[in-house]
Amino acid sequence: MTGCVVAPAVVGYIYSMRSLKQLSLIIFLTLTACSGADTSSNWIKISDFENAEAMADWTLRDTRNDTDPRIDNPQVTEIRKEPGNNYLIKKPAAKGIVGNRKALSYMKLPRPVALGETATFYTRINVEYFPNNHVFGLSNLGPDGIDEHDYNAFEPSIRVTDKRESNGFKNDGTLMVRSGKGYSKIRNPETDESARPLAPDTWYELWYVVDNRAVSDGGQVYDVYLRGGEFADQTQVFTGADFRMKREQPLIYFLTNCNTGPKKDPYGNGGLRYDDIYMSHGIELSSPTE
Repeated sequence: MTGCVVAPAVVGYIYSMRSLKQLSLIIFLTLTACSGADTSSNWIKISDFENAEAMADWTLRDTRNDTDPRIDNPQVTEIRKEPGNNYLIKKPAAKGIVGNRKALSYMKLPRPVALGETATFYTRINVEYFPNNHVFGLSNLGPDGIDEHDYNAFEPSIRVTDKRESNGFKNDGTLMVRSGKGYSKIRNPETDESARPLAPDTWYELWYVVDNRAVSDGGQVYDVYLRGGEFADQTQVFTGADFRMKREQPLIYFLTNCNTGPKKDPYGNGGLRYDDIYMSHGIELSSPTE
């Protein structure tokens, strides 16, 4: 797939429109902006975990470690190998250990996403097994702020879980995005229904286009595209998800968080695998690994 970055003015106009009736105009504007563009890749690698020293760029923090008996640094975040590939595995604790309520892992972006800018992020994920509870995305806080605010350090965020909520609702492992004050499942546009739950031991490709303009300009939102599982081709599975806090600041960290749940009713310690984390200026829907 050939890379293409849409001009910032066009990006802003596209994000201001959500009607299917305007689809033809969106396509025209996008093709016009791309017609003279440099077709070389615009992706910047954040991490692909092939380097044995990759973990040196990550900070691991267990900011609510309630394990009993206490285990120092209970989260399991490490590089593992599969045939022909290295990846990152993230678990709140080893199997059978409960009480680690905030397992944070984060890495500074190679360059910030400035206020007013649109950028695309690409990540491959793979569910080790359910049950689990994971969230990943971007933050506009530094290390001290992330450690203090944990979930509220996120802006764009993507959730993988089959946990039961406090209101009794049972999640089913379908990928979720921030919507309003909660989360919404991604959708299959062909059926106009929620997408299927993620299949364990299956790699999925994610593109999330983040609009870091001010709320007053229509920003602090993100769109999500997915390939894998039921989606043989790249498919837009959510439009206009919400930044969690809408602080209107530069995005500066890639952030992951997971949780064993309370000791009396744990969620489960199933891991989430990460690989090939990239970013690009503007809207970039090519694959950095092809």
